[in-house]
Amino acid sequence: MSYTVLLVEDNPHIMEINHEALMMEDYEVLQAYDGKQCMEQLAAHHVDLIVLDIMLPDSDGFTLCRKIKDAYDVPILFLSALGENEQIIRALREGGDDYMTKPYDLGVLLAHVEARLRNANQQTRFVTCEEVKLDTVSLIATYRGTDLLLTKKEFSVLLMLATHGARPVTKEKLCSSVWNATAEIGSNALYTTISRLNKKLEAAGATIAAVANGTEGYLLERI
Repeated sequence: MSYTVLLVEDNPHIMEINHEALMMEDYEVLQAYDGKQCMEQLAAHHVDLIVLDIMLPDSDGFTLCRKIKDAYDVPILFLSALGENEQIIRALREGGDDYMTKPYDLGVLLAHVEARLRNANQQTRFVTCEEVKLDTVSLIATYRGTDLLLTKKEFSVLLMLATHGARPVTKEKLCSSVWNATAEIGSNALYTTISRLNKKLEAAGATIAAVANGTEGYLLERI
C-alpha cells in the first residue's frame, strides 16, 4: 500500500531533503509552502499524513492544525525549530498527533512517519456508526453483519459522512474527494448516490440516513 505524505514547510532546503528521503521510502509526497497551499492540496488529494511546520508565511501551524482537523481526519506530525515544552504541549493540544524538533535525524523522522501511519491505519480500518460498520480495507459496509452491497462511490460518501460525526460535509468536499469534480459539476451524481445509499440503509433496517444540511452539504443523522 502506498501512502501519501503532505509536507508543509516554507524552507526550500528542508523541503527538498525531506521530499527526497520520503520518496526513497516509496511514499507519495505532496508539497505546500504555506497554509493556503496546504488546504488546496488537501482539497485535491487524499493525504495519509501531514508533516507540518509551525512558522509559515501566512499562518502559524497551531491555527492551521485546528483548521485541518475541523475538516479532515488526517494525522499531523509537527516538525519545528520551536522546541520549548509549552510549544510542544500547545501543538499536541491543538490536535497534533506527534512532535519533532529541528535539527533532526532523517532516520528518526522516517521512523516517526512510519509509526504514525501504522497507528492511523490500525485505528481507522473499521469505522462504526449506529451499528453500520465500514471496513476501509475491503470497502465493505455492513449493518448488523449484513452486507449493504454498496458501490465504491456509495461507500466513499458514507465513509466521509461517518468519519465527520455531527459535523456536516460540504458538497464541494464530497464532490472533490469522491468524483474529483467541483460541486457544480458533481452535484447531480452526489444527489443520486446519496439517494441510492439511503435506500440501501433503509432496506437493511439501519437507523441512520444521509440528510441535507441546508444547501451547504450533508451529514448522517439518526432516524
